[in-house]
Amino acid sequence: MQTTHIGGVGIGGDNPVRLMGVINISPESFFHGSFVPSGEVAAHAHMMIDRGAEIIDIGARSTAPDSRPISISEECDRLKRSLSELVGSGIPISVDTMHAGALEVALRYDIDAINDIHGLADESFARLAADSGLPVIAMAAVHAPGDACGADATKAALAVVLGRCEQYGIVDLVLDPGIGRWVPGRSFNDDWELCRRFSEFSVFDRPLLGAISRKSFIGDLLGKPAEERLFGTLALTALLIEAGAGMIRTHDIVPTYDAIRVSERVLRRRP
Repeated sequence: MQTTHIGGVGIGGDNPVRLMGVINISPESFFHGSFVPSGEVAAHAHMMIDRGAEIIDIGARSTAPDSRPISISEECDRLKRSLSELVGSGIPISVDTMHAGALEVALRYDIDAINDIHGLADESFARLAADSGLPVIAMAAVHAPGDACGADATKAALAVVLGRCEQYGIVDLVLDPGIGRWVPGRSFNDDWELCRRFSEFSVFDRPLLGAISRKSFIGDLLGKPAEERLFGTLALTALLIEAGAGMIRTHDIVPTYDAIRVSERVLRRRP
């Protein structure tokens, strides 16, 4: 498997499973416990690193269904405030955005990766990403984020994403199968199928991101709100690691760090 590096952190191949901590600077986030206000971003990021995270993912807008939409200018303002706190921190930072205008702002700061849930479907975004030379975390998407329903459609969408990367000359890449309720046509059964068949996405020979932290399909099964989905998330995290996830994106650093270490010990990937 090809290896990708984000801020010097190797992902995929013989590397250990990496832990990506989520910092939402969007008060609209579906999990309110993940919101970090301006002025506290740097301290929160350092705390996550101290507790086991290796990469921090900054998101300035909620992409959850039914969340309050914000303008691109508001997203940019939020990114400016948060990223300015992290300049010179030495912490590997990825920025979660799918808008070229917001990406252009983020690239003025000290970031190490681009997290695009739109799968480089926007040409202007893709060109900015390619010109930056930064690694990209690209989610399965043909026309809209998460528009592939089911594992077979997701494999086809990931093939499209890889084609875009080749077209624009993007070499360093992590693939995200896009588990979650992104579009109305997606069902919770689709999410479970993606988890069940997660190992099949290794066919692309790229590191895979497991991004299932407290998501709604877990809540649907357990009958619990986002605030009470940690244990279900941890159970699924262990299974995705066994299925080949090279990086786990999470709101909950300490318990996820423990889940990764235990899973890797069982799988004999790390002492």
